[in-house]
Amino acid sequence: MRQNLLFYCMKKHSLTDLQRISVDDFKQATKTPIVIVLDNVRSLHNVGSVFRTADAFRLQAIYLCGITATPPNKEIHKTALGSTDSVDWQYFAQTTEALQQLKAANYRIIAVEQTDSSLLLPAMQPQTNEQYALVFGNEVYGVSEEALTYCEQALEVPQIGTKHSLNISVCMGIVVWDFVSKWQIL
Repeated sequence: MRQNLLFYCMKKHSLTDLQRISVDDFKQATKTPIVIVLDNVRSLHNVGSVFRTADAFRLQAIYLCGITATPPNKEIHKTALGSTDSVDWQYFAQTTEALQQLKAANYRIIAVEQTDSSLLLPAMQPQTNEQYALVFGNEVYGVSEEALTYCEQALEVPQIGTKHSLNISVCMGIVVWDFVSKWQIL
């Protein structure tokens, strides 16, 4: 009975209550110092989800590399829900081109990948005075060996189930949330 009483007292926020900023305001706003690099991501739904999460955390940009699809695309739009208009993005034929550009701009380039020297995500202490490029790889093959040579570190999300990996868009959300919460941005 008490549980039902709490349920009826709860009211969902309306879009007005949430006070979301406009796309123009988003473009002008200070960004969270993270660029997401998608290294040959196949799924258009994953790409759209990454855009939506990048918008939610006001990330600097997404770099779409190799076979990763680009907007405008109907399948990306299904999950992005308009965030392809707010989040800056660039396409690179080769992931290494994107990483060279980021390295020249003094980003810390970090692969989100299971390697022999991966740091578990809870142990990562992102610095507020640094910019990060987080590299997420193909759904089957992960971050390419070529891309790994540009990464100074690998992060791994700890898991205790039977599968050895997470969906890329879920993993991206976990990692970005971890960085943002440690920076106490929200």
